[in-house]
Amino acid sequence: MSGLPSYHTCEVGGLPIFYRQAGRPGARTLLLLHGLPSSSRMYEPLLQRMADDYLLIAPDYPGFGHSAAPPPSDFSYTFDHLADIMTRFAETLGLSHYSLFMQDYGGPVGFRMAMAHPERVEALIIQNAVAHETGLGKLWEQRRAYWADRAAHESALRVNLLSPEATRRRHLGSDPRIELYDPDLWTDELAFLGRPGQADIQTELFYDYRSNVAAYPAWQAWLRKTQPRLLVLWGKYDTSFDLSEPEAYRRDVPQAEIHILEAGHFALDTAADEVAGLIRDFL
Repeated sequence: MSGLPSYHTCEVGGLPIFYRQAGRPGARTLLLLHGLPSSSRMYEPLLQRMADDYLLIAPDYPGFGHSAAPPPSDFSYTFDHLADIMTRFAETLGLSHYSLFMQDYGGPVGFRMAMAHPERVEALIIQNAVAHETGLGKLWEQRRAYWADRAAHESALRVNLLSPEATRRRHLGSDPRIELYDPDLWTDELAFLGRPGQADIQTELFYDYRSNVAAYPAWQAWLRKTQPRLLVLWGKYDTSFDLSEPEAYRRDVPQAEIHILEAGHFALDTAADEVAGLIRDFL
């Protein structure tokens, strides 16, 4: 049945790229871009809830999930490069029009894709992804120090970003309802992070995150100029990004639809039914 999730690999730029798919070919397409340190697995709740009316495609970036993970010596882990691979991935699958769901790292990947080919993008759905410097909270002080002096701060950055506690806390945030979170959410991610070479890949890519901060003014200008259809879904218990960010998007796109959710950084952890319903209403 077309509605059942299925699991595939295609080659893009010589790399095997894994992706999950559900829904009816020819239906309106949702291209789902995942965050750190997750993978397309985070979108299983949407694949299970929305496949009756939409075609959902959720790829793993190079270095994530089940896609190829060449060492940084053989692959340039930058957000420009990931966006290029994802653009070519969509072309390989023949996706000429789609709505982008952008969570966390999906924001910098998706904004690059949208600005390079705005004619392909029908709508943007942003879930806890930042495009304004004010959206970066206190947690980013250590990360800014890493960008300023990589050698001096890389070991601390790995703890800040990749440790078991950081991985767990990224899901729970400040949500008092910790009993709603399946521990498999972060233990599965830790299994991937524990693979040989993963720490090098993730710290290399995160060093390039500073390029996103530098690009924020250009993204904001593009939003103000193009006024895309925009849905912002924000888990209010996120401790990575500031709760002021949704209103920053509204200043750029006054007609944006914004919903603050009783959820964390990964809203699908606990609010998948609500998220799926809001997307349906929006689209």
